[in-house]
Amino acid sequence: MKELVVISGKGGTGKTSIVGAFAALTAGKVLCDADVDAANLHLLMRPRIRERHDFRSGHKAVIDEQRCIQCGDCLERCRFDAISASFSVDPLSCEGCGVCVHFCPTGAIDFPESLCGEWYSSNSRFGPLIHARLGIAEENSGKLVTLVRKQARSLAENLSVDLILTDGPPGTGCPVIASIGGASAVLIVSEPTVSGVHDLERVGNLAECFGVPVMVCVNKADLYWDAVKEIERLCQARGYPIVGRIPFDPAFTRSQVEGMTIIEYGDVPGKAALEELWEKVRLQLDRINQ
Repeated sequence: MKELVVISGKGGTGKTSIVGAFAALTAGKVLCDADVDAANLHLLMRPRIRERHDFRSGHKAVIDEQRCIQCGDCLERCRFDAISASFSVDPLSCEGCGVCVHFCPTGAIDFPESLCGEWYSSNSRFGPLIHARLGIAEENSGKLVTLVRKQARSLAENLSVDLILTDGPPGTGCPVIASIGGASAVLIVSEPTVSGVHDLERVGNLAECFGVPVMVCVNKADLYWDAVKEIERLCQARGYPIVGRIPFDPAFTRSQVEGMTIIEYGDVPGKAALEELWEKVRLQLDRINQ
């Protein structure tokens, strides 16, 4: 089974548009949206949710008024000022460290697992989709990414599908680490800017740390060819194949507004570039898995 994860050093580079186009161009795959902090692949896929599951992770302290003797021990020990003078816990301030629970002399503080979000198994117009929604201000997005990828792999095995297309999160933090471990390859979407070159270097370093093969495409490449040349020099030095140079095309935005992929939108420059990109990515995946 092959899993391609599309990532970038920052948000807004076009990852979801590219994954949506790939979904429209290939059959026999499972789609996965691992960008749980800001999931948006469903906006293009228009999924019908089949299963809905709670995601619980981490703990929050809750003081039972009936058992609490208001000794002030928890108030003194809490380093996050999450406990008020009236001995109630602010769930937004509580970091779930458990110190108050451990030292409470009467065992008056409960420590239930937190409801952090939901994950879904859906049918979309381009195939099955596993996606999720992390709650507002909730943490543990790395664990939810791991869960979503695990469910996508399980579904692909059950359906005897040999390809998973994953829309990954941006950056180099925990969610990205959770999204690329064990992947067949990553496609890094870069932009022709000074920061784009730097972002590519950072996320490339991360992929190399996990031994995941890297491919690179440059979005909006025709806006600044000098930066594209710098990206090409970096890729050549590191051995990253450049599989596509996508031109700036306003049709990408127009197609998204209409809930369509660029492939469905019409005969526009972006469509031809994505078709060529997918063909090169597919060939690279075949080589990697030989």
